[in-house]
Amino acid sequence: MSETRVLRIGLPTGSLQEPTFALFAKAGYIISGASRSYKPSVDDPELVIRLLRAQEISRYVEHGFLDCGLTGRDWVYNNGSDVEVLAEMMFSKTSAQPTRWVIAVPEDSPIRSVKDLQGKVIATEAVELTRRYLSEQGVDATIEFSWGATEVKVPDLVDAIVDVTETGSSLRANKLRILETILESSPQFIANKAAYLDPWKKAKLERVVMLLQGAFAARDKVGLKMNLPEGQLQALLATLPALRNPTVAHLTQPGWIAVETVIAEKVAREIIPQLKDLGAEGIIEYPLNKLVY
Repeated sequence: MSETRVLRIGLPTGSLQEPTFALFAKAGYIISGASRSYKPSVDDPELVIRLLRAQEISRYVEHGFLDCGLTGRDWVYNNGSDVEVLAEMMFSKTSAQPTRWVIAVPEDSPIRSVKDLQGKVIATEAVELTRRYLSEQGVDATIEFSWGATEVKVPDLVDAIVDVTETGSSLRANKLRILETILESSPQFIANKAAYLDPWKKAKLERVVMLLQGAFAARDKVGLKMNLPEGQLQALLATLPALRNPTVAHLTQPGWIAVETVIAEKVAREIIPQLKDLGAEGIIEYPLNKLVY
């Protein structure tokens, strides 16, 4: 197979690796061997996977070492990478909410606003993101790169930090107070602009993205099918608005219909007893891998 028939994808290590692999699996791509190598195998011969830090992926995509990749919007912004954004998918290690880059200070700090950071020292991993934000606010501060454990550096080493959080629990545990949110971020599927102009790579990219988006759309949803007396259909639709636009088909048994729909998984537990009360039989709930609109 020629190199032009291979799509090189960068996927993140760390906290996003497990949910990323799970999403790819639901999309139909099984990745294996990641625990032993940064070059895991995948069951599609047209894909080559590379595992990298999310902080680096957008740079490698921009410069053509990778054709595409999945990384956070924050790192695309921090790196100033000129890439094609093909999709945004709101998932993370703990929730379906975006992560936030925030400025945090000790709970008892006299710093009350961004303007109070003038002349202060700030530690962060996202140096460029922080510098650009403070410049927009007209604040001149010293920004130090942090290799990790950023929360423990205040107040002894720095006056404030800029760190990423989902729930804020880690900051609260370290007795820190959020001063301001700089940026909200979620994973983005990005592509090298030259690769996206190549007809084969563009077609392959769009197929992969479609399947990933279908897998993402199916999160927390289930399929539901049942048999129902035909005379109860309108009562079912009026009583259960969750069953909007279901598929309805007549059975060979006169007076009965088959109803099938997709609903949120948390709704299923509430409505299945109601369906039974309306005379539904043979109710089946089943998981979904992909939901392609």
